[in-house]
This record gives sequence, C-alpha cells and structure tokens, in this order.
Amino acid sequence: MPRVLAIAGSDPSGGAGIQADLKSIAAHGGYGMAAITALTAQNTQGVRSVHVPPASFLTAQLDAISEDITIDAVKIGMLGDAVVIDAVRAWLEEVRPAVVVLDPVMVATSGDRLLQESAETALRALLPLADLITPNLAELAMLLGEEPAADWDEALDQGKRLAALTGSTVLVKGGHLQDTGADDDGAGCPDALVNTGGLLGAETVVVPGKRIATRNSHGTGCSLSSALATVQVRTGDWEASLREAKPWLLGALREAGRLDVGRGNGPVHHFHHLQQGGSPSASAFAREGDFAAVLDGHAAGGLDAIYALDFIRGLVDGSLPEQEFAYYLGQDALYLNGYSRVLSRAAALAPSEAEQLFWSRSAQQCLEVESELHRNWLGGRAVAGTPGPVTKAYVDHLHAASLAGSYGVLVAAALPCFWLYAEVGATLHREFLGAGAPVGHPYADWLRTYADEAFAESTRQAIRYTDAAGRRGSEAERSAMALAFGQSCRYEVEFFDAPRLHA
Repeated sequence: MPRVLAIAGSDPSGGAGIQADLKSIAAHGGYGMAAITALTAQNTQGVRSVHVPPASFLTAQLDAISEDITIDAVKIGMLGDAVVIDAVRAWLEEVRPAVVVLDPVMVATSGDRLLQESAETALRALLPLADLITPNLAELAMLLGEEPAADWDEALDQGKRLAALTGSTVLVKGGHLQDTGADDDGAGCPDALVNTGGLLGAETVVVPGKRIATRNSHGTGCSLSSALATVQVRTGDWEASLREAKPWLLGALREAGRLDVGRGNGPVHHFHHLQQGGSPSASAFAREGDFAAVLDGHAAGGLDAIYALDFIRGLVDGSLPEQEFAYYLGQDALYLNGYSRVLSRAAALAPSEAEQLFWSRSAQQCLEVESELHRNWLGGRAVAGTPGPVTKAYVDHLHAASLAGSYGVLVAAALPCFWLYAEVGATLHREFLGAGAPVGHPYADWLRTYADEAFAESTRQAIRYTDAAGRRGSEAERSAMALAFGQSCRYEVEFFDAPRLHA
C-alpha cells in the first residue's frame, strides 16, 4: 500500500486541499498522511480568509512523520508564503522522497489568490525538486511570468519551456481551455505530459479525454495530483499513472452532482467507483472475491477511458471510417496470434487440470477467431501485415509476463483482454439494440459477436481463476499481479485508440 504524504492547506468544506488529497489517495489504494501548511475559511462559493501557522510548526510536523514512517510519495499543494516554501524545500533536500508531485497552488478555480506574490520566487526555486509539476493554465503562465495560454498549442509550448527550466516533468492540463482543438465541437479535454519517456518513448505524451459538463469541479487539481502521486508508486511511469488517474477523475466529475454539496462550485465524487455498501461497482463481472475487487478498480479506469474514445462512439453509431475499422481488425488478428501463445503458456503453468483445459481451449479459440477475422472481415481489404507500435508493445508486455514464471502474474496480464472486451462488447450491444438495431449498420455483426454469452461466461471463469491465484499468492505476488493487470488495461485503451492515430 503506497504511503503518501500530502503537504497542503486545509479546506473545511472538504472539497479541496488536504481533505481532497486524503480522499484521492484512499480512492487509489494508498495510505494518506497530512502536514498542514495553511488553514482556510472557505466553502463551495469561495475563500474568505487564510491563516498560515508558523513555518517551524510545519517543520515539526514533517520531521515527526519522516522520522517514524517510510514515505513512498509526497504531494505538495498550497504553501502560502515564502517562509513555508523554504521550510518544505529544506525538508525535501534532507529526506529526498522517491516521488514528489508539486501542484503549485497559486489561484483557486474561483479566482481567489492563494499564494502571496512575494512568495512566487521561492516557489520557482522549489520546482526542480519535484518529479512532476501539475499547474493549471493560469499557474503555468504565472510561473513563467507570462499571460495565460490562449490555445492548446500555446499551453504545450509553455509546458515545454517550464520543463526545460526545471528539469521536471510537467503536466499541461486542457480543462480550462474553451476549445482545445481536440475535436470539432471543442468538447475535448486533453492533458499532456512534457519531458517524459512514456510507454512508447515519446517526449510529449497527450492523453485525450472528454470534457464533463458540470459546475462541480472544486478540488480537481488537488485530487488529480494526489492520485498521480499514489499511482506512480505502483507504476513507476508517469504516462501509465496519468492513463489510470485521468479516467478516474472524469468519473469523479461526471458523478459529482450525486453529492449535492454546497450552493456553489461543488466537490468531485472521489469514491464514484464504489457502491454505497463500499464494494466496487464498475464491472458486471467482478463477483468472485476480494482480489477481483482490487482489479475491478483498474478495470473501471480502463473502461471509462475506452468509452470516451472516438473509435468506440463511431463503432456503436456506425460512423467509424471503414479504414480505421480495417486497421483495428488487422491489428487484432496479429495480436490474437501472439495472445494465443501466452494463453498456452498459462495452461502449462496452471496448477489444476481444470485450469489447464480452460486456458488451452481459450488459446485455441483465439486462433479460430483470428482465422474468422481474416476469412470473413479482412478478405479483400489491404491491411498492415506487421504489428503497429501499440500491438507490439502489448504483446511484448504479455510475453514478458509469461517469461516471469509466475502463473498469477501471467493470468492477471492476460485477463483484461477477456474482461474489458466483454464489458465493452456487452455495453455497445445494448446501445445498438437501444437504437433499434438499425438495418444496414456496418458493424452490427461485430457488436453481436462480443455480446455473446459464451464469451461472457469465459470471462467470468477467467476472473475466478485469476482471483483464486491472487488469494493464494503472497503480498508481493498480488502486487505484481495488480501491476501487470493495470498495465494491460492501459494497453487495451491504447489498442482501441490506435486506429485514429494510424489514420
């Protein structure tokens, strides 16, 4: 369990600051700790006053924690004044936490200034100690001494220059732009990581997302930065962390209205992925036990990201260009060929005869589906004969899991291809039927294929076997399984988005 320390101000209304940090850390499976830098009198309608306790007391808080508890990650938020910033910098230089996320809280969403102008120089000196910096667009401009970016390209340019100045990775957030240029109606809300290797080695990685129409966005920046700090402990990759945290935040914004808190800019719903009884509710398939429930959190994030993709929306309404669908199917056929070998390896490692038979049959079915794709769908279409970068990276990830020698890790890595496909297929088929199953829909047969009950039952069986492997394993084994599963979930999202990038 990641042990994450939030250094930030307090929001008595519970939507931002330390309160949002602790909720966000808990939502991602971390153990949250808090050192208070400032006390605010605020609610959903704005900040009324700010009190900054003596910096010596903040230092006492930080020392008390770090002398007793191993800190896996630190998230830094509101700091208030230059003396407080200097205290945090001195502590960071001494303790050197493995992961440091700095959310340079200077201006609230309401427009209220939360950092004294005299402290801006001290804050800039703190930036190089952060691994990731997560400013909003107004803060990004203030850190550079410039006007806020007017469009997405200008925001990216500012992010690149701040990354060059600090040597840190910078998250450029498109949420405050009215039109990012991401899509025709301006509804896109991308985020970009600058100065990071990413899953595929890119210097700048853009992660798309939908804009959620809601007035309830109080604490969005605090929540995202603390989520990223927590997830980064597990993934060790900022792109992978963002691809897990961003869909969760979109869900938190989408479900924020359910909280009914305040008359102004209300908070996001940090625990939207949980039922009122406290168990994950994202999936219709996670039913077996506690470890499957842990994996369900990763599946929920992957599903949110998949449903936001243009490819999926075009697939269900029939507007997807044929060349994108053909590319997807061609890559799917190549992927299934490699995936069948991975499932055969799972059969060889399986601890029981029933599991051996299940994974062997699944490997054979992969080859049958691949043959069917080539015969019925790809016949006569010109498609790439070599794996694209996402397909290759995904198959390489699965092969690496198969070579690790752990049955649990291998089946956890293989599981998202069952789980996410079954979820997406069932959902899209329901939408297709809800639209009246229009005659002439070009992808009707595909939608019917993945809504097949036999495939759904195979998915439930695969989850049962993976859940059992997790419950048998040690803490280290379960951690490795969750990491492998989460990585495969991210590749599933990339796989559905690859046709757009290829086009």
